[in-house]
Amino acid sequence: MSTHPSPSQNHLLAALPTAEFERLAAHLELVPMPLGDMLYEPGVQLSYAYFPTTAIVSLHYVMESGASAESAGVGNEGVVGVSLFMGGNTTPSSAVVQTAGHAYRLGRRLLQQEFNRGELLQRLLLRYTQALMTEMAQTAACNRHHSAEQQLCRWLLLTLDRLTTEELVMTHELVASMLGVRRETITDVAGELQRAGCIRYRRGHIAVLDRHGLETRACECYAVVRKELHRLLSDVQYRQGTG
Repeated sequence: MSTHPSPSQNHLLAALPTAEFERLAAHLELVPMPLGDMLYEPGVQLSYAYFPTTAIVSLHYVMESGASAESAGVGNEGVVGVSLFMGGNTTPSSAVVQTAGHAYRLGRRLLQQEFNRGELLQRLLLRYTQALMTEMAQTAACNRHHSAEQQLCRWLLLTLDRLTTEELVMTHELVASMLGVRRETITDVAGELQRAGCIRYRRGHIAVLDRHGLETRACECYAVVRKELHRLLSDVQYRQGTG
């Protein structure tokens, strides 16, 4: 029997003091996040912020040609919709569900109201935004300077950190879209990783068999992103019974 999703599966919500969390709790709406669902499009006013629990959302930039690449991913460590509290309200990127699951969403006005109180939620959201900016910058550098194998290993490791399983439901075509490379490139690299015993691939599924092997093949970008997230949020005290 599956466990009913809880807001405390999201690290930011779990870190709120009881009084702050209770102000939000009645307004948090559990929503399913099916694979491929578009949460927002470029230039469109955002109505909700999404706090993923089991889903992972990909932040994408799409070129005029239709080509796209992921700038960052958001899972249970964060929130989708930072422009709502940063003052922009819209963004030139899009947000698409990369891994199906659930999230809790919160309306724009209530999020802004709570942010403007200047309490812990504000500090958490700002710290998380800094970590997200680090991931975006590191992804841009990685895509420019590192091999397709290093990029794929980085992406797989960051995705694993946001899941409770070692198996990803993911096609080569979707991974290629995330990394902004040809599908054939991902097929070749995945084949090399499978022969090395790091992963097992069957149609639409990637199972990680040797995480350490992926870490040794990844570039420094994975460690930089993980270290910054830990540095910014590791001192947060979780509410009793939720951490």
